[in-house]
Amino acid sequence: MVEKVIVIGAGVYGAAVTAALARRGARVLLVDAGAPAGGTSGSTFSWTNASTKHPRSYHDLGVAGMAAHRGLAAEVPGGDWYHEGGNLQWAAGADEREKLRRKVADVLDYGYEARWLSRAEALELEPDLDPAELPADEIVHFPREGWIEPARLIDHLLSGAFSRGAVLVPDDAVIGLEVVGAVVCAVRLASGRRLVADAVVNCAGPRAGAIAGLAGLNLPMRNTRGVLVRTSPVEVSISRVIHAPQVHLRPAGAGRLLLHTRAIDGAVRVSDTGETSADESAVEEMLEASRVLCPRIRPATVESIRVGERPIPGDGLPVLGRAVELPNFFFAVSHSGVTLSVYAGDLVAAEVLGEDRDEALAAFRFERFSSERFSSERPSPAGR
Repeated sequence: MVEKVIVIGAGVYGAAVTAALARRGARVLLVDAGAPAGGTSGSTFSWTNASTKHPRSYHDLGVAGMAAHRGLAAEVPGGDWYHEGGNLQWAAGADEREKLRRKVADVLDYGYEARWLSRAEALELEPDLDPAELPADEIVHFPREGWIEPARLIDHLLSGAFSRGAVLVPDDAVIGLEVVGAVVCAVRLASGRRLVADAVVNCAGPRAGAIAGLAGLNLPMRNTRGVLVRTSPVEVSISRVIHAPQVHLRPAGAGRLLLHTRAIDGAVRVSDTGETSADESAVEEMLEASRVLCPRIRPATVESIRVGERPIPGDGLPVLGRAVELPNFFFAVSHSGVTLSVYAGDLVAAEVLGEDRDEALAAFRFERFSSERFSSERPSPAGR
């Protein structure tokens, strides 16, 4: 019988799993090497979507994740972490436009909401964009997409969990797992503490592979670094996620904007001491691209820069649920943690406590990474 569960990692997945376990009556210890939202979850673009997710099983998981966010926000009067403003996207160049057409056709076949807009229709939604920077047509609007404020979501989830008895163990990294037979029986921390557990859930994000290794399991990861720039407050009416060819941006609260491009992810520098930073010229180029797209951004300056590490399992798809070799060891790891966290976290928590969630989780089991399958059948990387 599972009574005491240790959750490793206090990001969006760890918070969601902890909240779902506590709601079901489990005793939960949430362990993190730092503080809640202090890792990847605090440095993510946090775009909620299913338009980038393939194959169909992953897309459907994303749709369910979006619905779970919508439902949770509706339950909480004044909940301020969820913003379903939609997503505008367009492409430059014939090849990129054709890719976008194929993507939209695919998701429309799935029954996903998407609509092609003209320049004039897009400007009705975002009037502060420069018309000269928009194509005459083929601007796609995904109306049910949006963005999350991860720290506020995590705070909400953990507040509820703590009120039900869950306990946070911060600033104490996991350095060992004690495995006896086919059971993980204890977690060892850097402080020297030894925590006995009936079940362990690996929500360690970029460190998920290392934590799996402590249990004797090989979880291949291909993590990447991502750079986000938060601007100073500026008088601009941007109200949704925008994916323009030269810059991605969204609101970031109190008049601020969050900026990202794929190009800046390649401009990360790592010092001899392991500290990461972004090349200043790349940051300035991205800020200038945002000013061109939206001239009213011009007075904005860079308020902060965050370099995060994205946790990406080897085939790009989530890893969720129990491990056959260690049936009391569970995973909740993916690149799309913000989109999936509330829904997938609840599925994993239910499975930890013995409920059958195989129909929803079968496509995302750890066991797909057997050496033979992973080397010969590795699929194309999935989107966010």
